[in-house]
Amino acid sequence: MTQQLVLVPAFLHFWSSDTLAAWFAIYAAGSFMVVADSGLQSRAVNRFLAFRSCADCDGRTSSFYSGTMQVYLRLVLFLSVAVVAIVLLLRPSAMLGFKATASFDSAMLVMMVGMLLTLPANLTSVLYRARGKFGRIAWLLSGALLLTQIAQILAVALFGSLLAVAIAYISMQLLFTFFLIAIDAPRLFPFLKRGPCAWSWRWGIGQLGRAIPFGVANGAELAMTNLPVLLVSAFVADRVAVAQWGLTRVMASLVRGFCSQMVLPMAAELGHDYAVGEHERLRRHYAYGSVLVTALASAVVAGLLSFWADFFALWTHGSIPLDMPLAVTLLLGAAAVAPALLALGFASHSNRADLLVRTKGLQLIVFLGLSFLLIRGLGPLGAAIAIVASDFGIQFGLLAILLMRQTLRNPLRHVAFLALIAVTIVAPGWALGTMVAGIAPGSGVTHFLSECVIWLMIVGAIASPLLKSGLRASLIALIPS
Repeated sequence: MTQQLVLVPAFLHFWSSDTLAAWFAIYAAGSFMVVADSGLQSRAVNRFLAFRSCADCDGRTSSFYSGTMQVYLRLVLFLSVAVVAIVLLLRPSAMLGFKATASFDSAMLVMMVGMLLTLPANLTSVLYRARGKFGRIAWLLSGALLLTQIAQILAVALFGSLLAVAIAYISMQLLFTFFLIAIDAPRLFPFLKRGPCAWSWRWGIGQLGRAIPFGVANGAELAMTNLPVLLVSAFVADRVAVAQWGLTRVMASLVRGFCSQMVLPMAAELGHDYAVGEHERLRRHYAYGSVLVTALASAVVAGLLSFWADFFALWTHGSIPLDMPLAVTLLLGAAAVAPALLALGFASHSNRADLLVRTKGLQLIVFLGLSFLLIRGLGPLGAAIAIVASDFGIQFGLLAILLMRQTLRNPLRHVAFLALIAVTIVAPGWALGTMVAGIAPGSGVTHFLSECVIWLMIVGAIASPLLKSGLRASLIALIPS
């Protein structure tokens, strides 16, 4: 959240909107490099969870970890060389319309290769999650991101170039990767010190083959997150509109990010229940988790819709115009698809590779088709419609509904319950925010803070009965499962 919210005003203080749009494209390209994981992360977490019910759990985990790390290192080396060659040959600045932006190509090269070099940390992080150390890895990652953001602010203030900011971002990420793999993980899991296992190309290629279905699904998910920025950059000539799209997309990604972080520990727990055959516990946890994710997304969206216009003006110092229909489309879509994020996490942690490949592959095809049809005519709004339509139609309409039918006894009643929760939270919350915005005192920052505080106080008072355990238990009993 702070990477996007706090740094944008700092960047706009030193950069023009064109340079900010270039940074959004560079950041999206770097984030997209995670697709090079090829599904190894999802393959690993499924294996680590399966080992917990096996004899010699630590020994088998150590052997698989060591072998898979060798796969990661070889894959990263090969892909880094390939990325360097592609960037030097194709010149992304010309393809994406940033020829006039200084150091764009070199900054993108640093970002893409640097993100590739951080990929081995994915294997270590899923070991933390599978061994119940999710809180530790979350705090370590948060600390690393905080240092990364401080480094970016110093870089833009001292040097002002895209290349300097990219180097600052990547250097902190590489330090975190080294600390996690070489220092913290061996100290926390002593069985990793047993030494490397016997490794062969045949075994490594076999792991990649088994991971490819997860890689296709994860790649489609990352493409849905990062490709829109690149597509809008390529098809929309107005650089201000590109920056406007990137900023508005940040808020929808914020909702998705909140939900995804909540889903991660729940997905690991659901995967464990599935692996050991505790079907009744799985059913209850899935139903509760789905409702919790929907309620969180709806509450955040209600608040964002209420005060987005005021926040956007303060956030951008009034230098970029607001596109409210774009914001409404993205935010309502993020709320609608929130339950599907739990389904996606559960599918990844329950070894449903074939299902993920079919649904995420179809979703990416639908998204790309709609994007090419709509972006040229509608601009960023066309990209937003393509995202929401493919998310809701495929990820929710196929993946989430299918998993609910397999897991819950009353899937249709559960879907109706989720819809009721979303409407009950978003509509009154948005209306309340609109009313509060009209009566809040002050102007500028004072007005924005006043309306937020008043809205939070009213919402907190309305939600305060949920502090009573008896009421919570009664409401939980009403959840169709």
